[in-house]
Amino acid sequence: MRALATFDLTKDYALGFWRKRPYRALDRLTLQVDTGEVFGFLGPNGAGKTTTLKLLMSLVFPTAGRAEILERPLGDLAVKRRIGYLPENPYFYDHLTAEELLAYFAALFGYRGRERRLRAARLLDEVGVGVERRLPLRKFSKGMLQRVGIAQALINDPELVILDEPMSGLDPLGRREVREIILGLREDGRTILFSSHILSDAELLCSRVGILAKGRLVASGTVDELTRATTAANRGWEVVVTGLTESSAAEHGARVRRITRIADGRYGLELPAEARVEPLIASLASAGASIVSVNPVRTTLEDVFVQALSK
Repeated sequence: MRALATFDLTKDYALGFWRKRPYRALDRLTLQVDTGEVFGFLGPNGAGKTTTLKLLMSLVFPTAGRAEILERPLGDLAVKRRIGYLPENPYFYDHLTAEELLAYFAALFGYRGRERRLRAARLLDEVGVGVERRLPLRKFSKGMLQRVGIAQALINDPELVILDEPMSGLDPLGRREVREIILGLREDGRTILFSSHILSDAELLCSRVGILAKGRLVASGTVDELTRATTAANRGWEVVVTGLTESSAAEHGARVRRITRIADGRYGLELPAEARVEPLIASLASAGASIVSVNPVRTTLEDVFVQALSK
């Protein structure tokens, strides 16, 4: 079963004052998100990610094409009760506390009394909002507001969760907690669609990703499919050593694909995939260097992203 699908979805805006000219923010987007998967919607600023999510939420309307959510057309009121949404820049009533705000949203979905309060408290616990929950939201940092925004997106136990840049403004600990929340939602059988420009998070979380550039979908598939499709010239081995003299580094540099000076006496040496790493390790050890790490160099989602945007 598909949770979401778009068919040649297109959005044009009219720019200018006197002589308006059309600007295509989204160009014939066709994609499908299956039930239970985490789909990452990736792209640089201005690629059309937020426009797509606004179209799906019926905050703006398409110029052409169509879309379905939970196998119903856009705008179906019954479907809206089954969706959670976090906009890119959420704005809340800043005179309310986090507890009061979540209780308010819970009431909009029909929860009453003790259940409403317990639901709000549980979600604030999950997103890491502690004693601050009793402070007015105007005193929250951007990262804390983002946590509250994620909690409100989950207040109705949605089947489909749509998050626009959910990691925005979060510190590394906050990003890790949000990743755990997303993985927990997937384990519960929910479907998550989120936009992001943080590729490492997408690589860790996503069943599939789509890369958008200038309003067009330029790549789509699982992370493994996309990285395998990228040229194998990016693969090989990286050996990091310490205690290597400058003259010895220059000598070994002629035998490897690339050598990088990290700090005094510390170097990274990269070998192509077809080379054997053992002779290099033996040579470095005989030169008095200590081996810090030996790692395979693999194609990352960042490599795929850069290559897709350069086409």
